Amino acid sequence: MAMNEPNAENLTESLLFLAGKPLSIKKIAEITKQSPKAVEEAAESLMKKYNTEEYGIHIMKTSSGYQMATSPAVSYITKQFIKSELTGELTKPALESLTIIAYCGPISKAEIEHIRGVNCSLILRNLLIKGLVESREDRKKMTTVYQITFDFLQFLGIHAVEELPDYERLRNHQHITALMATRPAETQQQEPPAGQQK
Repeated sequence: MAMNEPNAENLTESLLFLAGKPLSIKKIAEITKQSPKAVEEAAESLMKKYNTEEYGIHIMKTSSGYQMATSPAVSYITKQFIKSELTGELTKPALESLTIIAYCGPISKAEIEHIRGVNCSLILRNLLIKGLVESREDRKKMTTVYQITFDFLQFLGIHAVEELPDYERLRNHQHITALMATRPAETQQQEPPAGQQK
């Protein structure tokens, strides 16, 4: 009996299973030779399929892409498994910075410091070490930006940042919006990411 030709959903599901890390729509489309629109529709369809109480595996989504992860219903297993990476009580400044990244990310170090009013190099370095945030290069801003990780989402037992309490209200808070609108211009010489020597 002839096998059916794999479609965008089959291919996307297979890659997410194999990857073990977030995959962007662009990356999946390049590998599968499918259109970005088809891949996005496939990923959203997989989220609807997996993200129920019947499955121990769910599809999670952040600004960096999609990833297969354990269900929030069994998050206690996840917490035990990654406890070594997330041990250590966070300080109040670290929690403040983490909250800003969660609700405003992807966000640059300069923008975080503009909101908090203090240097955040050491805090960002510690959050990176704990695996709570990750950094990447933003070509538009021409600087390093920070966002929360899948480990952080799993630790909270949610699928996406949009599920954070009052996400839309806090992300678009008048005070934060005003601060972001008046943020200082990024320096012409890009500063190194937190944790790297200048």
